[in-house]
Amino acid sequence: MKQLFTFFRVILLSLLLALSLPLRAGEGIWLPLLLQTLNESEMQSMGLKIKAEDIYSINKSSLKDAVVRFGSGCTGEIVSPDGLLFTNHHCGFSSIVKHSSLENDYLKHGYWAKNRSEELPNPGLTVTFIVRIEDVTKQVLADIAPALDEAARAAEIRKRISALTAKAIEGTHYQAEIKPFYYGNEYYLFVTEVFRDVRLVGAPPSSLGNYGGETDNWVWPRHTADFSVFRVYAGADGKPADYSADNVPMKPRHFLPISLKGVKEGDFTMVYGFPGRTQEYLTSYAVSMVMEVQDPLRISLRDKRLSVFDREMRESDAIRLMYADKQKGVANAYKKWKGEVRGLKRDNAVAKKEALQAEFMRRVAADTALYRMYGPILDEMKGLYAQIQEKLYTVEYFNEGALGIELVEFSLRASRMVQAYEKATTDPDREKALANLRAYADGFFSDYSAQIDEEIATAILRSYDSEMPAAYVPSAVKVLKSRHNGDLAAYTRALFSTSLLADKAKFDAWIESKKLDPALFYTDPAYELMAGLYQPYQQALPEYEALAAQVERRQRTWMQALREVFPERRFYPDANLQDGRDAGSRCRLVPALHHPRRSDGEV
Repeated sequence: MKQLFTFFRVILLSLLLALSLPLRAGEGIWLPLLLQTLNESEMQSMGLKIKAEDIYSINKSSLKDAVVRFGSGCTGEIVSPDGLLFTNHHCGFSSIVKHSSLENDYLKHGYWAKNRSEELPNPGLTVTFIVRIEDVTKQVLADIAPALDEAARAAEIRKRISALTAKAIEGTHYQAEIKPFYYGNEYYLFVTEVFRDVRLVGAPPSSLGNYGGETDNWVWPRHTADFSVFRVYAGADGKPADYSADNVPMKPRHFLPISLKGVKEGDFTMVYGFPGRTQEYLTSYAVSMVMEVQDPLRISLRDKRLSVFDREMRESDAIRLMYADKQKGVANAYKKWKGEVRGLKRDNAVAKKEALQAEFMRRVAADTALYRMYGPILDEMKGLYAQIQEKLYTVEYFNEGALGIELVEFSLRASRMVQAYEKATTDPDREKALANLRAYADGFFSDYSAQIDEEIATAILRSYDSEMPAAYVPSAVKVLKSRHNGDLAAYTRALFSTSLLADKAKFDAWIESKKLDPALFYTDPAYELMAGLYQPYQQALPEYEALAAQVERRQRTWMQALREVFPERRFYPDANLQDGRDAGSRCRLVPALHHPRRSDGEV
C-alpha cells in the first residue's frame, strides 16, 4: 500500500531505518498544520478523499480532535460520542496489570465492564487532545546570534519558551509546550487539553492481546489482538477533572466512525498518531556507533535481566503479575534494539549515509560560500563521536547494568530522601522527608523479589567483571570480588542477606525508629555497591555531556546544511521526545538521572 505517515505531536525513541534513501512517494512524518501547503494535492492524487482541513482544523472539528495521546506517549482513538477510546493492548498493559490479582487475573483472562459502574479508574493516567499547533520559530530564535555560547543560547530559548507558553494558555484550562524540530532549527507550540479521569472498559486475554510476546510490538505483519478499551470522563462542565463518581463521559469534538468495509490493495493509507522517536538525519559516525557498540551493549545487559524474569514468571503466577509490567518495559526496548541492529546491517545503513555525505561534500566543495560555512562539519562530528564512544561503556553499563539491579536504583533514589531528611531543620520538614521515603519504599517493595534481584545482580556484576573492557571496570567491582575470593555470587548472597534495603521488614523498622539514623543507610552494603558503581559514571558524565552538547550544536548545523545543500529534497521532521531539555533534539540518550551529592563528595 502507498503510505503517508502523519502526526500531530511528536515524541522521540529510535532510529528511523529509512535512512537517506531518495524520497519514496508519500514518505514522511508531516505536521498536520502544514498538510494544506505541503502535502494535500499529493495525498489526494494518491487517493485521499478528504481535505487537509478535515484532518487538522482549529475552526471546526477534524481528525485531530479524535486522535489522542494516551498516557505518556501512546496513540488512542475516540470512537464514540461518549468518550470511548481504543488503544493498543501494550499501551493499556500497565493499567490492566494494576487491576489484576491472583483472584482476578485480568491480565491473563481479560476484562470487560458490563456497565459504566464497572469501568475501572486509573489514577495518574491521562488522555491529551491537541487544541492547536503554531509555528513559533521566529519568536523563539529571533536575534539569537549563531555564535552564542550553547548554554547561554539554551537559557535564552527556555526564557522565551516560558513566556510564549504562558501567554498561549492565559485564562484557559489548557496546557502548552513548545517543541524543537529539525534539531532546534524550528520550534512549534502545542496547546493541549489533558483529561485526568480515564477508566478501563475492556481488554482481551493476554493469549490474544499479547500473542507472541514482545515480538509483535516491533514486527510486521502483526498477529495479535493488540487492543484495549478505555473511556474518558470529564466534570459536569465538560472540562478535565480528577476522578469522581459524579464525573460523566466526555463529549469529544469529533470521533472516528467505524467501517466494516475492509481494505483492498492500493487503498490510500495514512497513519495519524504519536510516533516515538526517530533520527533520520544522523551521520554515518552516529549510526556506526549505535550499530556496533551502543545497541549490542544494551542488548547484552538487558538479556541478562530478561532471562531471569522469563524463567521466574513462568514458574509462579504471583511473580508473573508482580513482574509483568517490568518485564514488558525491559523487553520492549530490548526487542527494538535487536531489530535496529539487524535492520541497519541489512540495509547497509552506514554505507548509504557515507554516500550521502560524499555527495554533500562534493556539492559543498564546489561552492566557496557553502564550504566556508559547512566544510569542516563532518570531520568535526567524526572526531566528537570517537570521543563519545570512549565514554559509552561507563555510561551504558551504569544505566543498563547498575540500574538494572533494582536494589541499586532503590539505594540511589532513597539516598535523595535520606539527604533531604538530613538537611531538614524543622520537624515538619523531617516528617515530610520521612513520608516521601516511606511512600517510595512501599511502592518499591510492593512488586519486588529479592531472590530475582539477587540473580540479576550476580549476572550484571559478572558482566562488569568479564565482559566490560578491563580499562573501564569500576575498582569497586574488583574490591568486592577480592573480598569473596573471586566469587561474585558469594558476594551477592551476602549483600542480599544483610542489607536492610533488600528486606521490607528491616527497612520499615529503620524508618520507624524514634530517630532515623542516616549512618545505617550510608554504611549499608547496598549503598556501598551503588556508590561504587556510580562513582566512575559520575566522573565520566560531565565530559560525556560536554561532548554531547558539542554534537548537538553541530547536529543542528548539519540539519541546516542538508536542507540548504539539497534544495530538491523535502525534509520531514523527526519525531522528537525530549529528555527534559529544550535546546534541541538529542541525537543520543543522555543519562536522565542526575543525583544530589552529599557535602563530603559522596553520592
